[in-house]
Amino acid sequence: MFYSILKVIFQILFGILFRPKVMGKENVPMEGGMIMAANHLSNWDPPIVGTYMPRPVAYMAKEELFKPAVAGAIIRSLYAFPVKRGAADRGAIKTALGILKQGLCLGVFPEGTRSKDGKTHKAESGVALLAAMSKVPVVPTAIIGTNKILQNGGFLPQLQIIYGEPMYFEGKHNDKEALADFSKKIMEKIDNLIKMNSQA
Repeated sequence: MFYSILKVIFQILFGILFRPKVMGKENVPMEGGMIMAANHLSNWDPPIVGTYMPRPVAYMAKEELFKPAVAGAIIRSLYAFPVKRGAADRGAIKTALGILKQGLCLGVFPEGTRSKDGKTHKAESGVALLAAMSKVPVVPTAIIGTNKILQNGGFLPQLQIIYGEPMYFEGKHNDKEALADFSKKIMEKIDNLIKMNSQA
């Protein structure tokens, strides 16, 4: 309930401020588990993409955001769950696989951190591993403009969110080379979506 109410509020607020252009919603499976994999430009990314995704999104979020307890409770009510950065967090992986097994949408940022130069960077292998173990589609998602919010020359830019066609991992989950290649292809697809839709 809280998620739905907040989504409506954000749709109104973001619609006024950023006039977002959302494309490719037809590429988002409306049933079954799926992974939404997006580039990461700003702290604005999770709420903005979550607001315009046609189904609820559960995000992995750094564990620091869940402290203090009140903040943690609010974030958890938005389907987020904590992950330890810089280490293989088996608990977070197990939680993520459980979310996918329930037929829900998991949102991840394959690069693992925000881009400081606005460009896409090498993906970590986690997104491919989750796709391999869960056998769910990955929807590459391009975010354009969030790094310009409140910045010189941008301030309140028109944002773009583009959902690409679903991608499927067809190798074995213990094939490191195949996992790395799939992660690379996801970022290449996102980069292509950005280049095709970037506004001058």
